[in-house]
Amino acid sequence: MISRSSAVAAAVAVAAGHGVRVREPVVLTDSFNLRIHMRPAPIVARVPTVTALGRPRPADVLRRELEVVSYLCGVGAPVVPPTDLLPAGPHVRDGVAMSFWTHVEHDPGYTVTPEQAGRGLAELHQALRGLPGRLPYLWPVLDEPGRLLRLLDGQVEAGVLELLRDACAGLAGLVEGAAAQAVEAPAQVVHGDAHPGNLLATSSGLLWNDFEETMAAPVGWDLACLLRTTRLDGRAAVRAYGADPDDPGLRAFLAARGLQGTLWMLVRALRFPSEAGSARAALEAWLRDPSGATR
Repeated sequence: MISRSSAVAAAVAVAAGHGVRVREPVVLTDSFNLRIHMRPAPIVARVPTVTALGRPRPADVLRRELEVVSYLCGVGAPVVPPTDLLPAGPHVRDGVAMSFWTHVEHDPGYTVTPEQAGRGLAELHQALRGLPGRLPYLWPVLDEPGRLLRLLDGQVEAGVLELLRDACAGLAGLVEGAAAQAVEAPAQVVHGDAHPGNLLATSSGLLWNDFEETMAAPVGWDLACLLRTTRLDGRAAVRAYGADPDDPGLRAFLAARGLQGTLWMLVRALRFPSEAGSARAALEAWLRDPSGATR
């Protein structure tokens, strides 16, 4: 498991190797990933930590994210850009994968409205429709749960783990069935984690951030992310997007999103034991309602 100190040291070393002197690295967030402001340079290093536990090749995920965001920057979409002060990556140093981004001043206390989130997501989807090439289909939903369950073996009760395994085993059929019904909205590139916490309020407006789970999927996946958020009225946001929050086609994605979030909360508690209570609460909420209809 990657420690905070080793991640910071690796990021500083890579920056120094490209002529960027970091006098005061400051950890901005340490949750699923570690974000480090490479002060005084206006650069943020992003290091997968918890997410690296469930991804055998985290650098591949960073590469895909950088390619998508670089494209979006090129077409003028409102996103946080990779840095141009050194190669953005991905880099691997001492077993630590990382990428480098522009440090953007923003207001963490700003409250994103449902209208801003919904309309912003619709505009983002429009921009992503022009992305050349193809991305893996629903990869965080279909490929990762099995690895996360192996990490949780022995960490949760055997009976509960079996329930999680059964739910994961049915994921493919669940989302494939929903995708087959989405004839008017076939798979395209989506954000993958489209909740308002990934919108930064800057002097230039709201900027989308954190595309590590970008993938090919029906837009219903991103709409389910909005519906399940506790940060705003998700139903109003989906209506602002131009969709029906009661669309039956969203049910499978709500269930898949709820299961995905529960697994990651449990895995995060392996790195942060202090989060065990929150992880347990998420698990109990999922056990009460595996459909994902509540949040």
